[in-house]
Amino acid sequence: MPFRVLADVLAVTHVAFIAYVVAGGFLAWRWPRTIGLHVLAVAWGFGTILIGFDCPLTYAENWARRQAGVGELPAAGFIDHYLTGVIYPDSALGLVRALAALAVLVSWLGYARLYQRRLSSRVV
Repeated sequence: MPFRVLADVLAVTHVAFIAYVVAGGFLAWRWPRTIGLHVLAVAWGFGTILIGFDCPLTYAENWARRQAGVGELPAAGFIDHYLTGVIYPDSALGLVRALAALAVLVSWLGYARLYQRRLSSRVV
């Protein structure tokens, strides 16, 4: 039972990480010091998709699932198991990825603009 709960907690953590990858740049508008953490999260998140980095959260969830006597996630991974075909249709995967990348880009452009304003308001 505790390993099943751990697997569920890891799955929720994974969803939170994905949400942070997509929207964390907007949080940096309010808390600018978090932009470095967001850049790292985006690099890791996009790296798992574009390059195929192994995700430690997927590994940890699979370990907890094995300990609980539950089958591992499919080889396709976390996103394919929990999101694709569940939250959005398989046919929308490309669109969802493009929208996620667009959200990151918009958040970073907004952050850069706010950063410029902060610098220009200090230099008087």
